[in-house]
Amino acid sequence: MHQPESKMAMGVANVASCSEIILNGSIASSSTDDSRDYWPPEQTVSNVKNRSTPKIVKHKPNSCQQRFKLMHEGDIQVCRLNHTRTIVSKIMNSKYLRRWESHHIILESGEIQSSVATGYMDTAVPYSSVEDVHIISRWDAGQKFCIRVTIQDGSLLLQANNAHLRDQWLYSIQWKKHMYKYEKLLKNANRPEVLVKEIKNMIDVSLHTPIQDPSVYQFPLDLVSELLQRNADVITKVAHENIIVALAPLLENNHPTQEICDFFSKHCKNSPRSSIVIELFTPVVQRILKHNMDFGKFPRMRQFVQEYVQALNCQNAGLEVVKEFVKSMHGPARSCPHPRVLPNLVAVCLAAVYSLYEDKKLVKQDNISDSSFDQSEWERRVVCYIGMMATMSSFEDWRYILGSLLQPIPFPNDALADDLFTSNMKEVIGNIATDKTCEVHQTILGIREGKEGWFHLYCPGNIACDDDGELWGQMLKTLMHCCCKRKNFLNGLNKMIGPVMLLSLRENIAAMEVLCAMLECDVVENNDLKMQMVTTLQSTMSGKRMYAELCERQIALRELQQKGGPKKLTLPSKSTDTDLAKMLSSGSFGNLECLSLAFTQVTSACADDLIKLPSLRYLNLWSTQFGDIGLQKISEHLHKLQVLNLCETPVSDKGLSSLAALKNLRKLNLNSTNLSALVFEGLKEKLPALQECDVRYTDAFTPRWCRVNPAT
Repeated sequence: MHQPESKMAMGVANVASCSEIILNGSIASSSTDDSRDYWPPEQTVSNVKNRSTPKIVKHKPNSCQQRFKLMHEGDIQVCRLNHTRTIVSKIMNSKYLRRWESHHIILESGEIQSSVATGYMDTAVPYSSVEDVHIISRWDAGQKFCIRVTIQDGSLLLQANNAHLRDQWLYSIQWKKHMYKYEKLLKNANRPEVLVKEIKNMIDVSLHTPIQDPSVYQFPLDLVSELLQRNADVITKVAHENIIVALAPLLENNHPTQEICDFFSKHCKNSPRSSIVIELFTPVVQRILKHNMDFGKFPRMRQFVQEYVQALNCQNAGLEVVKEFVKSMHGPARSCPHPRVLPNLVAVCLAAVYSLYEDKKLVKQDNISDSSFDQSEWERRVVCYIGMMATMSSFEDWRYILGSLLQPIPFPNDALADDLFTSNMKEVIGNIATDKTCEVHQTILGIREGKEGWFHLYCPGNIACDDDGELWGQMLKTLMHCCCKRKNFLNGLNKMIGPVMLLSLRENIAAMEVLCAMLECDVVENNDLKMQMVTTLQSTMSGKRMYAELCERQIALRELQQKGGPKKLTLPSKSTDTDLAKMLSSGSFGNLECLSLAFTQVTSACADDLIKLPSLRYLNLWSTQFGDIGLQKISEHLHKLQVLNLCETPVSDKGLSSLAALKNLRKLNLNSTNLSALVFEGLKEKLPALQECDVRYTDAFTPRWCRVNPAT
């Protein structure tokens, strides 16, 4: 009577083990007497008897959003059971006589082993012998959090301290087992359809495991990269596309490897109009452009982006599709939220343009026949990349960085001598040159003194000028009204007086303003050249009028600078720029040495009047709205200044750095300004006569430099 009941109980237990909650649909197949311990609490034997087919409940870790760190090693209790049929072995394996051992378990890439090979773990357990890994949920009530690793000749029980640690071990072992399985399986797969199928299965496991570790996504990417490199010749076009589709979910949060980039580039070249390019490659490229930090380390990733761009360029709308892609990378907001997008786009364009001209140069050097070189396709690519830069320059928040990146003119000489390149680049340079922001439009000048920039490249008479100086005239107009270093800019134009006079003869207003400004600031020393400039101005009606106004200003200036008048002048509080201009136009101020505008309402606009005072040595601007623009202007002209008070003015490092030109400064008050320690250190080095400087309430404050009273 007892033996049939035992057999029936054993059969029920086997069915119960099939109904255990396990991961990824794997089914438990243990035949030990303790298999009845696997029943979930809500299931009973009667439930199982009434079923015709066991219901398999798959574990869904993502449903509860719980994630686990990948376990590589740790301390855990171990017990090993053997699957034998003798009475003695069954008695020894019963849960009342089990012996647990403490081991430091290490999960290697190919096996489970203990740090000390002894006891139950005297031999390692290879993943190839593991048939199943699952939780013994019935033991939870007894505070025994166990998992069973079913192997060929028995089971390995692992007992953790809590449920979370148990689950961490469970999912880690399963993940290691999957990695081992797919690495062996895929490396031995020769048929493309089998390869694609197993790649999909592997990626599906990666996407659904609750393990949270970089290797979860990186392992399949690295493995697929190795397989693609090895099987590139046998993969069919259909398999090619299926692999790309399978990889897409992994690349939503990860960069493709260099081998996968080659794989994708090949698809863009061979099938540029494929729907995969738009649907699957677009998010991958977007992520690369948003997060990549250095294309120099990943050149094949940059090559993939270039091939993707050319695939877009092969669509029906061609260049317009590419421009829309660039616009989408910026986004609809006023400023782009991703700071890496623009530098990465520029890097792609610069590298592509350089490569295109290098290819053309090699064709000419090797005397390759014209039939093998598609000139129209080459031109289409050049125009495409320049069109991308033109789209970038249309966004105001991108212009400064774009202008700074292009300021050194980072293009090969062959490109600068090519009409196709220079004519298409005019839109890019024009957008930068006409920007109202000083920092932006100054990037068309040379990056340093003696280095020519875009302004020089498009000067009439140079290789890039093909519009009779139209673009150069726009540059000239913007720079002439620029607030920074106007006199220095005019000095730099001494070598370009010929083109300036040419544009003046063609009635270009900006060129006429330049000639008048050069005469007014006396930046030309040659008298014959001065007479030629005057003659040029008098050749047109507008020039005559502007020169007449210049003469009137010069007469008024001479009257203002005549010797006489007061040596000290203090304007009442609340005085404005207009009040100061009226005061200075009322008589001679050639002797004025001390001017106090403290607590008035003057701004940087009054700098145009201040620079007309040749004898000024003391200037008090305490608590005014005199800012960086005015400070830069007086620094160019008032070289006799010895005392300057800028306390509580809105000046910043941008304007304060220009004070280095005032070599006679002895006392300087910068109390409560936006002065940084770095700029202050530079001023101390460049102002040898400086004796006292008040920098209290600034970032540059130290006790040594606070001896001047702010009221000075």
